[in-house]
Amino acid sequence: YSLCSVEFKDHRPLYEWVLRELGIDSPPRQREFGRLSLTGVVTSKRFLRQLVEGGYVDGWDDPRLPTLRGLRRRGFTPESIRGFIKEIGSIRTQSTVHISLLDHCLRQELKASTVTVMAVLNPLKVVITNYPDDETELLMIENNSENEELGKREVPFGKTIYIERDDFEENPPKGFHRLTPNAEVRLKGAYFIRCEEVIKDSVTGEVIELRCTYDHTTKSGTGFNGRKVKGTIHWVSADHALKADVHLYDKLLLEDSEKDTPTNGDWTERVSPDSLIVVRDARIEPYVAEAEHGAEILERRLQFFRHGYFCLDNKHTTADRLVFNRIVPLKDSWNKKN
Repeated sequence: YSLCSVEFKDHRPLYEWVLRELGIDSPPRQREFGRLSLTGVVTSKRFLRQLVEGGYVDGWDDPRLPTLRGLRRRGFTPESIRGFIKEIGSIRTQSTVHISLLDHCLRQELKASTVTVMAVLNPLKVVITNYPDDETELLMIENNSENEELGKREVPFGKTIYIERDDFEENPPKGFHRLTPNAEVRLKGAYFIRCEEVIKDSVTGEVIELRCTYDHTTKSGTGFNGRKVKGTIHWVSADHALKADVHLYDKLLLEDSEKDTPTNGDWTERVSPDSLIVVRDARIEPYVAEAEHGAEILERRLQFFRHGYFCLDNKHTTADRLVFNRIVPLKDSWNKKN
């Protein structure tokens, strides 16, 4: 079979005439398929070339591009791409599919097969004032709540930790169930902590540190049920966390299609300024680079607790700096949409 997109259908009589005139036995038969577009994604080779040569993206393997090299660097698996193709089927009309379906196919594959680690992208320092100064405790935390076969890992815990800045509100809105002044929250796999004091920058007024206390009787896994809290937040030990840069990718185009795409190569008004957000100096638990299994772990796809699925960016990672690409966030907009 000769497979081509639907705009070549008008050329089929000429194609078949040439084959007949050549006297080819069992000539190939031309069959057309509909061209597939993805919302917010450039699929035209001509326009992709403009983006690459104009420096709007990081080469042909930029994770925002639908090239195989780009999808591989982003962290998509062959199985997720095949699953996406099977889901949409083969049609002869041109169509546009929402990019969230491709994300959904990847989540379905990864949710039970990846290790979940804790990563704090926007760190806020927390000092647990009643915890021993020089003590480090190793806590056992499950690697995947949906797959016990992935086992557990040791996570270091100490007097000073980092939490997500968004997990604290000094004046919380209604329904906020994370850390607030004079209230308790559970640390994932660890203890209840209570915020006792808020330290602010004397010039900007920005919150720079929290002073908290912990209750040693509330340790996870001990069966404690004396009282309950409404929220659980993730954390990393300040003394053991690894620093890393994190690339957060979103759709490349501001609009949801390639319609009216510029032919002059000027993409300034079309490329979304939020299609790539680089987070510097995120903190990640040391499990991802443990001496014994670090290289093997880094080659896998990982779930960052509450943030999504990530993989190591081998193009920009160096011996001194880890760089992770977010493959897809946890929020499944395709399931919600349907």
